[in-house]
Amino acid sequence: MSLSGSMTAHVLLGLLAGGPRHGYELKRSYDEHLPRARPLAFAQVYTTLARLVRDGLVTPAGQDQAGGPERTSYAITEEGLAGLRAWLTAVEPPAPHISGTLLAKVVVALFAADSATARDYLVAQRAAHTGRLRELTAIKADPATSLSDVIALDYAITHLDADLRWLRTTLERVAAHTREGSG
Repeated sequence: MSLSGSMTAHVLLGLLAGGPRHGYELKRSYDEHLPRARPLAFAQVYTTLARLVRDGLVTPAGQDQAGGPERTSYAITEEGLAGLRAWLTAVEPPAPHISGTLLAKVVVALFAADSATARDYLVAQRAAHTGRLRELTAIKADPATSLSDVIALDYAITHLDADLRWLRTTLERVAAHTREGSG
């Protein structure tokens, strides 16, 4: 079983742990339970299912043609359940490298352009982050928002908040650097 690094495969295994489903149902369930995640294409669902069958983690569980095209349902195997349990209990290591487009742009602006370019970028990025934070907070406040959505929104809001703190601190550092350089 070689699923290391395949989040999609593990998520599909998790969805199948609730009972047999066909690809369309898996896609719909993915969209329902991970509404704010990167979209999952139908082709990716079927490609992943084929790999899971090949690896013995999922098995075809029957055909269904209720009012539409024939669809194969899939069920998780014991080996698939063991792989899912291992994935669910493995602690994710913190990112080993400090990277990100936001960081790269600020560093490049400081050293390839000037402090004013970095400052202008930081201010514009802060405004974009603040707008997105307000948008997500409004969605979260809606009583109709599902638990899955609230959990995803909490995750996104926490990351935006951390970015905003970093943007504020970096703006202060750039301003202090500019003052020291011109003084």
